[in-house]
Amino acid sequence: MKFEMNPKIEEAWTIPSAFYTDEGVFELGKERIFGRSWQFVTWEDSVRVPGSVYPFTLLPGCLDEPLLLTRSREDEVFCLSNVCTHRGNLVCEGAGVENSLRCRYHGRKFGLDGRFQSMPEFEGVCGFPAESDNLPRVDLDRWRQFFFVRAGVGDVALAKIFEELEARVGWLPVEEFEFDESGRRDYLVNAHWGLYVENYLEGFHIPYVHAALNATLDYGSYRTELLRHGNLQLGVAGGGEPAFDLPESSPDFGQRVGAYYYWFFPNLMLNFYPWGLSVNLIQPLGVGRTKVTFLPFVWRPELRGAGAGGDLDRVEREDEAIVEAVQRGLRSRFYDRGRYSVKREAGVHQFHCLAAEALGSE
Repeated sequence: MKFEMNPKIEEAWTIPSAFYTDEGVFELGKERIFGRSWQFVTWEDSVRVPGSVYPFTLLPGCLDEPLLLTRSREDEVFCLSNVCTHRGNLVCEGAGVENSLRCRYHGRKFGLDGRFQSMPEFEGVCGFPAESDNLPRVDLDRWRQFFFVRAGVGDVALAKIFEELEARVGWLPVEEFEFDESGRRDYLVNAHWGLYVENYLEGFHIPYVHAALNATLDYGSYRTELLRHGNLQLGVAGGGEPAFDLPESSPDFGQRVGAYYYWFFPNLMLNFYPWGLSVNLIQPLGVGRTKVTFLPFVWRPELRGAGAGGDLDRVEREDEAIVEAVQRGLRSRFYDRGRYSVKREAGVHQFHCLAAEALGSE
């Protein structure tokens, strides 16, 4: 199946409904979309001190890749495969502080950099140890206090992806924002991950779906700006609502910005509010099943609970209901593709073009 997208939004039709309903397309996207993209993992606190180990599964239900972050005694952070090179057992099964890694199945031992160190009762094995006995290293990069990994081959550096964001909101002290565990939220949505993403990418539905949010924003000033690897939705605060105290160096100086909504292909959302940052992670679990996680990092706690970022749980529940209804509608034999609002759906069109390009010609 080939998804062809017209790059001219005024002429284009939306991506075919099979993108959201076909099992084969979902399977193809696991590697071509998610395996080749940078994925958010965690933040500095998880591997703060030398000897730290932090095992995790990359995109459970999608890639299901067992990985491990370590900080060596030399204070260098690595991302390693968490699968023993002997018989495939998980090497590390819990976060903590260690001097080395030892598989509890047969005792194979590795350094925190993944290099093979020892193996009991392997005398007489030819060509042992070899390079393949080391734990494979996985692409790892960092933006501010956040770590990202890439399981497959990609050609875009993380710094390039965030370059335009840094030029716009780089003045924010993101590395000083503190994670609020009590504000973390996980949602299970009975819809394709792409429906959740494209719903996020347009303010078109705000007056119809989010009455409370609409009251905090100036909808007439709401706009989308396309970036090289994603887009920005700029939410201007309504009268009396919290807004950023922008520096004179900001291109938005003089405006009452209430929210910077950043999306990066395929599934990362960074929502900046006057109180701090909500990292929203979209995790595919199946053709019609998605996990959404909100991670709040607080800068100015006195502004929580007000403005565009004031009641994120309510906005999420409203979004969840609408995308689940769309998922049911897309199964109809009478629907396949629609048209775009040139004014309001440029971000959706961009997402569809990027997804079609990533999937390729099959």
